[in-house]
Amino acid sequence: MHRIVVLIVCAVTLSGLAAFAQNPPDFSGVYYPFQQGRGGGAPPAAAPAPAQGGQRAAPPPPTRSAPTGDLSNGRAATAPSLTPEYLAKWEVVRKSRMSGSYEYDPIANCLPPGMPQMMSMAYGMEIMQTKDRITFFSEWQDALRRVYLDDRKPSAKVLNDPTYAGYSTGHWEGDTLVVDTVSLNGNSFIDNSSPHSEEMTVHERIRFTSPGILEDRITVNDPKALTKPWETVHTYRKAEKPNDELREFACAEGLGHSPK
Repeated sequence: MHRIVVLIVCAVTLSGLAAFAQNPPDFSGVYYPFQQGRGGGAPPAAAPAPAQGGQRAAPPPPTRSAPTGDLSNGRAATAPSLTPEYLAKWEVVRKSRMSGSYEYDPIANCLPPGMPQMMSMAYGMEIMQTKDRITFFSEWQDALRRVYLDDRKPSAKVLNDPTYAGYSTGHWEGDTLVVDTVSLNGNSFIDNSSPHSEEMTVHERIRFTSPGILEDRITVNDPKALTKPWETVHTYRKAEKPNDELREFACAEGLGHSPK
C-alpha cells in the first residue's frame, strides 16, 4: 500500500513539472518601477526636513541647468567598479557633462539607453510574451529588446554587429526566466555614465516575488571595463486598467529645439 502511495505522489509531481514546462509564468502586461533607490542599490535621497507648521520644506532649486546627471558629485559607492582605462574614459564624460555639454549624453541625443540601463524603465514598460520569445518595450526612448526562448544562438553576423539592446537568449529555471545578453556596442553606458567595452555581457534572473511584483536581478560582466561583476536589482509593479497604456516617446521631435 505504501509503495502505491509513493508511486501516485511521484506521478502527480512529474505531471505538475510537465505542466509547468508547458505553462511557465506569464509576465505579459505593463509595468512601472516599484522601488525607490533602484539601480545599483543606492538608497533614496533624504527628504527635506519639515518646516514650521508641519509642512515639508521644498528642496533647494538647482544651481545650474545640465545634461542628464552632471556627475559633479563624483562616483557613488554603488557604481560599477571600473578599470583604470575605463575610469579615465568616465572622467572625460564627467568633465564634459559638468561643462554643460550634451556630447556624452545619449538620452539628450535621442539614442537608445542600451542594456542594462533600459531595464530601469523610467517611464514604464510593456512585456509581450509568447512561447518562443519575450519582448520588452520601454516607453523611455521607445527602446525595445527581444529575448529568444527557442534555443537559438547568436550568429557570427549578430556577434560582429553589436547593438544597443544586444542579443538576448533565455530559458526557464522553475518560475525564473534566466537571460543572457551579448553583442552590446560600446556606445552606451552600464548605468547612466559608466562606459563599457564590446566584451560586456549581461545576465538576468527575472521572476515574480509576489502577485504583480516583478523582480529583475542583473549581473554585468566586462573583463576590460570592470574590476569585478556589477550587480543591481530592478523591481516593477504590474499596472491595472486604465493605467496600462504607454505613450509614444517621440524623442526626435525635440532635437531641433535642444541645446547644442
